[in-house]
Amino acid sequence: MNESRISITLPDGSSKRLPRGSTAADLAAAIGPGLARAAVAARVNGALTDLSAALPDGAEVAIVTRSDEDPDALYVLRHSAAHALATAVRERVPGAGIGFGPPIDDGFYYDFEVPAPFTPEDLEEIERTMAEVAGADDPFERREVTRDEATELFADDPLKLERLGEIPEGEAISVYRNGPFVDLCRGPHAPRTGEIRHFRLLSAAGAYWRGDERRQMLQRIYGTAFYSREALDAYIARMEEARKRDHRKLGRELDLFSIQDEIGPGLVCWHPRGARVQLELRRWIEDLQEAHGYQFVYTPHVSSEALFRRSGHLPNYAENMYPRMADEDGEAFRVKPMNCPGHIT
Repeated sequence: MNESRISITLPDGSSKRLPRGSTAADLAAAIGPGLARAAVAARVNGALTDLSAALPDGAEVAIVTRSDEDPDALYVLRHSAAHALATAVRERVPGAGIGFGPPIDDGFYYDFEVPAPFTPEDLEEIERTMAEVAGADDPFERREVTRDEATELFADDPLKLERLGEIPEGEAISVYRNGPFVDLCRGPHAPRTGEIRHFRLLSAAGAYWRGDERRQMLQRIYGTAFYSREALDAYIARMEEARKRDHRKLGRELDLFSIQDEIGPGLVCWHPRGARVQLELRRWIEDLQEAHGYQFVYTPHVSSEALFRRSGHLPNYAENMYPRMADEDGEAFRVKPMNCPGHIT
């Protein structure tokens, strides 16, 4: 057996032999120049990795190519777009703290600690700077560092230092660089910023650091990215149509309901028209259920804590349940978090 070469299994079951130390990019090139040009990442033994990752002997490898239909291809693109966004924000606000920047189902976001909220005009300027970052076609370069090196790299960013402190001892610590921007990140990423051609910044909103209302408020920028202009335009058009049908907009325009600050965010006050819609809908559902043989029961909305301890809700989910209430005799009660266990017989 030649120890200087490795064997790779392809999706069709065939194998490819390559020099030891070869990367996923090398594999794509060995298969064909067209695949090499289209490649953006690889699935190695089922895990999504950079094209620059060295391949282990005996690995099962599939090359991921540009596609607006492949979730893995979009994941890599949008993760890279998030880093391009952070690069642009840092260029415009050099002291910005850098939070989390993940890809999400329809795009990506990044959280920043900045002196003031981002305005629509800010987003336009940041998007233009992002286009410059993409146009620079800088490579995404992964490097593993020691904890001390990472601490020095992110000495001016408390958010990153906090995240660094949560990485278990012995776990690899990796950073990615594109142009002037370096981030603590597991990856993977597209090979170069030039892959980020068709993107749009969508909105900005406040977000508590780590989702904890006791922590500082950061500013989150949402965006999306696709491999083709057509897919991006189609997505933007769908979002515009969805905005026209937004229940909050329709509720206000049709005088169905209102949400009032003094009552609380997300708590609906039904107006007569909306109440009628709700009543008719409930009647229709109940008639349908009766027609199919359902039997109705009603249980209290408040129950003894002992019931929730017995059901397992209290020991497992106490921090997410409604607060404890006690009567004058000291017996504890809770508002039920769901119909079970009240409806279990």
